[in-house]
Amino acid sequence: MTIDVLVIGAGPTGLAAAVELRRQGVEKVVIADREPEAGGVPRHCVHTGFGLRDLHRVLSGPAYASAYSEAAVTVGADLRRGTTVTQLAGDLQATLTSPAGIEQVRARAVLLATGCRERPRSARLIPGDRPTGVLTTGELQQRILLGERRPGRALIVGAEHVSFSAILTLVHAGSRVTALVTAEPRHQSYAAFRLGALARWRLPVWTSTQVTRIIGRDTLESVEVTHLGTGSVRRIECETLVFTGDWIADHELARTAGIAISAGTAGPVVDTALQTSVPGVFAAGNLIHPAETADVAALSGRHAARQIASFLRQPVVAGGRVEATRTAGSALAGVPIDVVAPLAWIAPNAVNPGRTLPPRDRFVLRSEGPRRIATLEVRQDGRLLAARRIRLMPARSITLSAGWIADVDPAGGPIQVTAAR
Repeated sequence: MTIDVLVIGAGPTGLAAAVELRRQGVEKVVIADREPEAGGVPRHCVHTGFGLRDLHRVLSGPAYASAYSEAAVTVGADLRRGTTVTQLAGDLQATLTSPAGIEQVRARAVLLATGCRERPRSARLIPGDRPTGVLTTGELQQRILLGERRPGRALIVGAEHVSFSAILTLVHAGSRVTALVTAEPRHQSYAAFRLGALARWRLPVWTSTQVTRIIGRDTLESVEVTHLGTGSVRRIECETLVFTGDWIADHELARTAGIAISAGTAGPVVDTALQTSVPGVFAAGNLIHPAETADVAALSGRHAARQIASFLRQPVVAGGRVEATRTAGSALAGVPIDVVAPLAWIAPNAVNPGRTLPPRDRFVLRSEGPRRIATLEVRQDGRLLAARRIRLMPARSITLSAGWIADVDPAGGPIQVTAAR
């Protein structure tokens, strides 16, 4: 089957992109998602707070997911639930596998919107027993939604935005949360979240503290936590341990397709038009910058859809589209953007040859190391393109306005972003 666009992933990014593609006049749009229901992570989040930036109203997670799923179907996108894309080739031919069988699809363009996931306990190398009750936030939310178990007393590892989402899920399920534990010297979310949790549930945040042992044969009984400053160890009784944050891009399909991967984000390298190193393949949302809120991911999907529609309108020559001169795995066209420590990564990773602005007209960055004030400086070939005073904070995004793109020399050297004191 030949289609115009294959969207891989039916979370906020993929669904918002599909709706925008149909609005842009793209005819045959297929969305493939391996889950039995569309909507992504928000459909498991019983709390409110979704939709402010993209839908301009505040919804619960399930209502937000339903709104996008219904919109995609209403505009005529072909939504394939329970369908896994098991292979993507450089010629934009994909293998779709579902209970109905195996299908080959050839697309004129592909959007990767597979999102990201939290690192589980095994990837964090925490010693101890292997009992049940040790979960990530995503696993917790799915189990609570399906009514599989009551979580009992809980301890949350992490103190960023999603950690407070885990609190709401646990409280909704009738759990008593003991504390949030973070190895950082301060929490990484908004002060209002921490103060709200403290005022409403008397919930402390144990900073500079790390889980160093998990105890329990069949079910979780307790954990040992160690204060990184004093070395003191204490044992905390709990029946549920939730690991939050520490995101990794869901990049397996991109890697097997030969798409260049960013060392910083572990997602595909993309330019400001969200094009990858494979012509005709785009990537958006939390696959390229793990992990932002659902509405930010949805707006990234809309941006990608507009760029894809523009790509499809370009003339076709005998060897393919005019701009499709790169081969799978090669570097992006345009001007690459590099970051210097303590900055960890920037997304998008290059300025498009046409100097297209990125989603929301801004770049997203993350830093490593201690929390401090710094000056972001953007330079190309020694020329200062932009400077901004900002606060660096681990596990929290920094945004950089893209107004300086107009001054980029398309024939010049790489752009470098630094954070000076």
